[in-house]
Amino acid sequence: MKEVVLDTETTGLSVKEGHRIVEIGCIEIDNLIPTTKKFHCHLNPERKVSEKALEVHGYTDQFLANKKKFKEIADEFLEFIKEKKLIIHNAEFDLSHLNNELSLVGKNPISKDVVIDTLELARNKYPGSLINLDALCKRYRIDNSRRKKHTALIDCELLTKVYINLIDQKEPKLDFKTEELSTSLSNFSKVAEYCNQIIIPTDDETKLHKKFTKENIKKNYF
Repeated sequence: MKEVVLDTETTGLSVKEGHRIVEIGCIEIDNLIPTTKKFHCHLNPERKVSEKALEVHGYTDQFLANKKKFKEIADEFLEFIKEKKLIIHNAEFDLSHLNNELSLVGKNPISKDVVIDTLELARNKYPGSLINLDALCKRYRIDNSRRKKHTALIDCELLTKVYINLIDQKEPKLDFKTEELSTSLSNFSKVAEYCNQIIIPTDDETKLHKKFTKENIKKNYF
């Protein structure tokens, strides 16, 4: 099953205050294994970055000024996530900003039905504990040393590992087919049966053995 781990960075917290997206990162996973497919872009938000947001991700107005606008990448982004589950940490935040951007360019919103919120998974699994991305990385001993600032693609890489741990899928499952297992057990039984057989030498073999030992073993080595 193909899914997309997704993260965004913005100019600020609230859509109602006119804040916009400055970065989108997506990593495709297939049966929980990352594929080679990624979607990543920085965006010109057409407004100033708030001081608090700048402290979080470090993207300045000057850095973002010559980047593409959301309307220029909207179709490519929608094609990338098409018909896939979205894995997002604190999905309410990212969805509100993504759907705001989509509405501004006349596109349909992303449904909550296609989203798995890892924040909710963590809240249910560890009630009362810290469940931000850094805390979950620490819990699962995931190296997050590269996360000096919040950047969408690095956060997606970390969230991919966190998600796999949250759903208790650290190792791939062994999927033996019944027929193959039965064949293997049958072959093993035949080998075991053969190994338990007592082989009695013939009279000629016994005579040859006695002759060999008499002629070749001159002294007792034991």
